[in-house]
Amino acid sequence: MDFKRKLLIAALPLAFCLSTTAYAEMTLKIAEIHPAGYPTVVAQENMGKKIEEATDGELKFRMFSGGVLGSEKEVVEQVQLGAVQMTRVSLGTLGPVVPDVNAFNMPFVFRDHEHMRKVIDGEIGQEILDKITNSDFNMVGLAWMDGGVRNLYTKEPVRNLEDLKGMKIRVMGNPLFIDTLNAMGAQGVAMNTGEIFSALQTGVVDGAENNPPTMLEHNHFRAAKNYSLTGHLILPEPIVISKTTWNKLSPEQQEIVKKYAKEAQMEERKLWDEKTASSEAKLKEEGVTFIEVDKKPFYDATAPVREKYGAPYAELIKRIEAVQ
Repeated sequence: MDFKRKLLIAALPLAFCLSTTAYAEMTLKIAEIHPAGYPTVVAQENMGKKIEEATDGELKFRMFSGGVLGSEKEVVEQVQLGAVQMTRVSLGTLGPVVPDVNAFNMPFVFRDHEHMRKVIDGEIGQEILDKITNSDFNMVGLAWMDGGVRNLYTKEPVRNLEDLKGMKIRVMGNPLFIDTLNAMGAQGVAMNTGEIFSALQTGVVDGAENNPPTMLEHNHFRAAKNYSLTGHLILPEPIVISKTTWNKLSPEQQEIVKKYAKEAQMEERKLWDEKTASSEAKLKEEGVTFIEVDKKPFYDATAPVREKYGAPYAELIKRIEAVQ
């Protein structure tokens, strides 16, 4: 065998290695506090299937819905450690750690649901995802889920600020949300989603605030029959992946994950609108009264909250308001 041929044969394994992509093999554990069938769960399951297919099974996925891996806060901690790979997380949970997301957490920062969607689909939405990625949170922001419009649901009807006075209302554990309810005259009480139902039943709280699908799916309507359409918060929710996991993926795998997370953003939106409409119909059937309120007094009452928390993001908030 001549020297040249020997060299060629010796080089073949190296050439072969260079021509194939080094794919990481792993199972992506996706955790959700919402139950199976919920729009965010379905959209993420479909995302997982597409990722599995596009990577020829190198990346598999397992969905853990219904809070089986713990509360949202506990899941976020597991994602930070890389024990859980992906989740959809409420901005209320992220706010204390990635301050810039608090611009989206301001009461009445979005004019309406459509305005919020335009913001998250545009450059501001991407900027906030990048802020999550570039923070010390050990997560990569991939896309947005629609968390709907949050309203008040209570045992006794709330038609105005006076009715709300002194009521104990459950909120997510973020000082901004507690202050928002306090500014409206209520008493904001932080607790995990899983604790709300018994707290409503036993009178620990007089109400909570959330969207119709959550009120229905978590059975809160059994204890609170009044739904006041305050629309005080319209919260998008990011899908995040553990940075520890992200760094193990090849650039091709990262692109695939990003692509299908963005597709999930648009798919979940359709599911969300359908689910909201059917949830409202079902809640009405179950005897829940939907109460239209004049939002202006609620908006005015929360002005000090926007001033207090919005100051560091004044420029960003102006840009949000300017989105048409």
